[in-house]
Amino acid sequence: MVMKRKYLLMALMVAAALFAKGQSKMLTLKDCIDTALANNFTVKQRELQANAAGIDYKQAKDNLLPSSQSTYNYSINNGRTIDPFTNGYITQQLKSSGADVSASIPIFNGFQLRNTIRQNEQAFAGARMEWQQRKDELTLQVILAYLQVLSTQDAITLATQQAAVTKQQAERIDIVGQEGATAPSNVSDLKGQYAGEQINLISAENNYQSSVLSLTMLMQVPYTEDLQFSRTGLLEEIKTFDKMPEEIYSLALQKLAAVKAADLRVSSSVMAVKAAKGAYYPSVSLFGGASTNYSSAAMLNSFVSSADVQTGAYVQYNGTNLPVLARQDTYKSTPINYGSQFNNNISYGFGVSMRIPLFNALRVRNAVKMAKNDELSSRLVADNIRLQLRQNIDQAYININATSKRYLALQEQAAAYAESFRIATLRFDNGVINSPEYLIAKNNLDRVNGNLIIAKYEYMLRKKILEFYMGMLN
Repeated sequence: MVMKRKYLLMALMVAAALFAKGQSKMLTLKDCIDTALANNFTVKQRELQANAAGIDYKQAKDNLLPSSQSTYNYSINNGRTIDPFTNGYITQQLKSSGADVSASIPIFNGFQLRNTIRQNEQAFAGARMEWQQRKDELTLQVILAYLQVLSTQDAITLATQQAAVTKQQAERIDIVGQEGATAPSNVSDLKGQYAGEQINLISAENNYQSSVLSLTMLMQVPYTEDLQFSRTGLLEEIKTFDKMPEEIYSLALQKLAAVKAADLRVSSSVMAVKAAKGAYYPSVSLFGGASTNYSSAAMLNSFVSSADVQTGAYVQYNGTNLPVLARQDTYKSTPINYGSQFNNNISYGFGVSMRIPLFNALRVRNAVKMAKNDELSSRLVADNIRLQLRQNIDQAYININATSKRYLALQEQAAAYAESFRIATLRFDNGVINSPEYLIAKNNLDRVNGNLIIAKYEYMLRKKILEFYMGMLN
């Protein structure tokens, strides 16, 4: 939750500062990454899933605590019913009430609770790693999109420079043509070249706007045309990558969240199998409880007086019938109040309970089989992640070295074409060559300069991918 509040605060700050109407802001790569992490739906969803796994883990630990419950009832009965106070039948309106409390604590259940705790602990850790994996993947996507923005900026700069050179030459040759000192085709060729380069500039600007839109979509913020992007810390020296695939793969196994998440899922499934097997064993628990009740028919008899009364029997004495007297006590019945009955009727009990599984339609055996199948599935996923990771690293390593070699070759080609264009410009200005020869030299240089930009950013993109595999993304 702390991390969530941190991301939310970052998003609000960036959104308020950067995207106010009519305001321009220099965005850094870190600004873009922080905003994307704060706003991304999948990142938030993975965070919620991790929180849910954390709750499951806590509940698994809480299951070790005693469980208790209490009940209370109050009823009114008319007609023939049983008096809960005397357990005798009475025919009158009866108001009765009862309350009880019970508790139990597990002592042994085949280590199901312990293994379930370990299972949920690993699942929680795995969910957090999957959350981190999504953040890492999004970070990489933002970095690549950011570099694409810078690449299209450079393409606009190059297209602008190319068009400026052609415009200057076209204006010069137009003046020369008006004086009749050059062929009309030279003038039309230069004007056509300039129009084509204007089209290229429009395309470059459109590509830039599209790349900015892609970046803002990852950041999940509105697109605005006045955004600016910092290049600080993004300049890369282009050279052969200094780490071998085996070293990259070894680092990836240690640091990549996707690998850790898969391994934790395997550990969780192993504990799930052990927890399922625990249902084969007897379970033992302690239990205890207390109860009490109330009945409106319950009366308290209190002594009032004592007197001799005739019993109706007689005895003869000297020929005279004498009545038989008996001592009779008189009592007054008064209802026992609610509180007194609840206090006086309390009973307690405790004991040990053992549940021995005998036969349950093979549910336990099938649950164990299902848990083992899930374990095999999680191991298969983990193995496949490692296989794909190694293949991706090998391919990325080949690609980055090929890109670095191509860039160095393009530099040599650019130097050669720059010299050719310089000479062609001098000869064209002096009327030694015509416009097609001049434009061939210029187009060769323009093409290689464009390829240099592509190769430079392709190298940086591929390097960031390898850094992602090594867990080195900032």
